[in-house]
Amino acid sequence: MVDVVGVGALNWDRVLNVDRLAGSGEEIIVKDVMEEAGGSAANTIAGLGRLGVSCGFIGRVGSDEAGSKIIDAFKADSVDTSRVIRSVGRSGTVYSFVDDSGERTMYVDPGVNDAFQISDVDPAYLSSARMVHVSSFAGASAFSAVKRIPEFLGDSALSFSPGFLSARGIDSLRPLIDRCSILFLNEKEAQALAGRDVNRAAEKLHKLGGATVAVTLGEKGAVVCGPEGVERTPGFKAIVVDTTGAGDAFSAGFLYGRLKGYDSVACAKVGNFVASLCVQRMGARSGIPAASELGAFVEKNLS
Repeated sequence: MVDVVGVGALNWDRVLNVDRLAGSGEEIIVKDVMEEAGGSAANTIAGLGRLGVSCGFIGRVGSDEAGSKIIDAFKADSVDTSRVIRSVGRSGTVYSFVDDSGERTMYVDPGVNDAFQISDVDPAYLSSARMVHVSSFAGASAFSAVKRIPEFLGDSALSFSPGFLSARGIDSLRPLIDRCSILFLNEKEAQALAGRDVNRAAEKLHKLGGATVAVTLGEKGAVVCGPEGVERTPGFKAIVVDTTGAGDAFSAGFLYGRLKGYDSVACAKVGNFVASLCVQRMGARSGIPAASELGAFVEKNLS
């Protein structure tokens, strides 16, 4: 079996680089296009696989070429795809427009992700993992299935990255928040769930389920709240090309640290480092470092 299992939407990302994001009725020239596999939990799991962690994934792709490419991308990062289902139909697709400052807007076509159901989950596969990492689905029925994941975890730890689902409010997410060991949010998501002050929001969410709460703050680093209280870790300087997947990259680095037994502050430092490399390349995965590069960082900064 594997150390970490991911559950979430599987997408084919089309990233379009533009001078600036268009307003209503405007026409902006596309300067460049990049395509790669995506999906929040999928990006994190691919990142962990590249960092040398044994990983697998549960989700759906379509019967199209994009579905084959998504699976091939996982295999290139040594991720087990035996529980990825091929469904008749089109794979999920995300169209991202990224401007010269690295900011982005996204349009999501869920495709066969909307057909995800709890019967897609192999309980033995989940419960045999050290950790299960879950992210959002756009469709309501698929999300309803994901909320039942805690029923099948056994002794496996759960990490959760709700993403845009934070807009639904705490009550909607409680089945996952109450069970998770690590909750990943960006600043806006934390504020949507628990108030404007990020430190207090992290404390409030920590008290709900005893989880470690990690809130990313972009170039300002991250806030982490756990049993030891609230800690801030600074970010790393980076020339930002594209912020797509930065939070997923942070999660990969943080989970890598947790699996190695690091404390929360050290995990956040690793997460900030991985995210700083991610934003210097187009797309969510191309900037994720290899295990050797991360190993050199750990030896220099954490040993």
